Formats: sequence, C-alpha cells, structure tokens
Amino acid sequence: MTDLSHARVLILCTDGFEDAELYDPRRSLMEAGANVTLASPSAAPISGVIYDTATGKSNPSEHEIVPDMTLSEVDVADYDALILPGGVVNPDKLRMSKEAVTIVKAFDAAGKPVASICHGPWVLIEADIVRGRRTTGWYSLRTDLKNAGSEVVDAEVVVDGNLITSRMPSDIPAFTDAIFEALSR
Repeated sequence: MTDLSHARVLILCTDGFEDAELYDPRRSLMEAGANVTLASPSAAPISGVIYDTATGKSNPSEHEIVPDMTLSEVDVADYDALILPGGVVNPDKLRMSKEAVTIVKAFDAAGKPVASICHGPWVLIEADIVRGRRTTGWYSLRTDLKNAGSEVVDAEVVVDGNLITSRMPSDIPAFTDAIFEALSR
C-alpha cells in the first residue's frame, strides 16, 4: 500500500453529498496514513444521500459526519490537496459559498491537486478554473463545463495538470487512484 503519511488533504462538503464520494476516498486516504480534514460551512453534522442506479433516485443516508472545521477556519497553506465530493445538493450549496469558491481558487493558484467528482465540478466552474482544461463530470454537467470553456471528455477520470475530475460513484476507484498518484509525486 502507498504510504501517504506525509499528505494533508482537505475535503469541502456540506449536506447533500453522495455518501460514497465522501466516505470511500476519505477512508482510503486515511488507511494510507494521510491526515484528512473535513471542512463545511458550519460546524453542524452533515448528511448525504445514496444514489440508487436502479431507480435513478437519491435516498437519504443513515450516516452523519461532524466536520472538523468550518470553511472560515481553512488555511490553504496547511494542505497538499483538495477533494470536492458530488451529489447534487452539496456542490450546489458550495458554489454559492464565497468562502468555498475562494478556497478552490487558492488551491488551484498554488498548483495543488484539486479533485472533484460527479456534480462537484459545479464548484470548479464557479471558481472559473476549468477554462482551457480537460474535465469530466456527471452527464448533466457536461454542457455547463463546456460553456465554462472546458474540453469535456467521457472518461472515468481526467487529469489535467493539478485538476482531477471523475463522472460518478462507479468511477471512485479510478478517482482515488488519481488522487493517490498526485499525492505521491
């Protein structure tokens, strides 16, 4: 297993995240020794949803997680990478947060890995960091990404410089592998 005990990873998330897109990469990073911090707009517990591929519906999760800190407490200099899970509601709320958008812009400006999956690229669009870059995302976001100036491709994971994007929960293994690779450089 890759040793990531040197890595400090920030995850931005709020209510309405896709469970697997938060918990799976977080667990893998922590098992590899990374220090993973969850930041949210408030300190209140947050909960996600579980997408049912058979019905096309998102069902409420039974899990809640307490953020480690609020967005206002984040110092980008303290972290090596950023992860933005999807779900529909979570990134829609985060893209309306000036603090979240500022954090994303700062990570990108510093050349640090910024990884976003599913609907998470909405926050990248709001931060205006997809222009002229290759990305992917959930099917319904592809026009948004294109309109924001991105070259959109249909792939499990797309890496363009420090930007890592994926389409959906079934892409989590490839998404997580790309994050591991970026942190191992």
